[in-house]
Amino acid sequence: MAAWPPSPKRPWEASTVSDLDSQTAYWDAAATTKRFTHPLHTPWLDNVERSAAILDYGCGYGRTLDALEHQGFDNLSGVDTSPGMITRARSLHPAMRFAVLDTPPTLACPDASIDVVVLFAVLTCIPSDDAQRLLIGELHRVLKPGALLYLSDLLLQDDQRNRDRYARFAEPYGTYGVFETGDGAVCRHHPSSWFTSLLAGFETIGTRRTTVTTMNGNTSAGLQILARKPAPTSPDPSTDAAAGQHIHRY
Repeated sequence: MAAWPPSPKRPWEASTVSDLDSQTAYWDAAATTKRFTHPLHTPWLDNVERSAAILDYGCGYGRTLDALEHQGFDNLSGVDTSPGMITRARSLHPAMRFAVLDTPPTLACPDASIDVVVLFAVLTCIPSDDAQRLLIGELHRVLKPGALLYLSDLLLQDDQRNRDRYARFAEPYGTYGVFETGDGAVCRHHPSSWFTSLLAGFETIGTRRTTVTTMNGNTSAGLQILARKPAPTSPDPSTDAAAGQHIHRY
């Protein structure tokens, strides 16, 4: 098994996100108290080899990686912007590989080196369009051709409490759906059309609606998307097979 994090082959070109879009101080303070609940839909990964390289971006305290390990996956890595979250993750899962992202969203992974990226409840913590696009671009870079991106996030809610705070914070943040929580975070809920735009460089394989309990105990509607980085068109079947050797061709 390769060392983690892998050494970069060259200086990466991705820009870093703002303090608002990483909110490290908030997540460090919340690291020991927050609980995350986005469900892992395991049938989506049934055809992924157990040795596939899986990266959990925004891994928090390692909950989703733990669920993946229980499914038999053994090449798992997690990264997060919060040193506090990574400290908790290492305490709970000492045998797993975790790293702190010093300059998010830049990853130390080489191009086309990852078979699956898991992105659970991360975009809701990134208020700006540009920072979300930077992140998705970086994940596209590290994924192999034919590899999978499994996204789970929160939709715009239709209850009055959420509509009121969307309206209250739309002007200061410039986006409807961005809001401040009572304990100091800035979060974002999204229309489903935004994910379609954001993932334009991927092929969507599956979508599913879900209901999650948020980190502050509220029930919210979520959306999960399984997307694939397109593999180059090749007349040579052997070349095409090599491009995604750890994942099933859906």
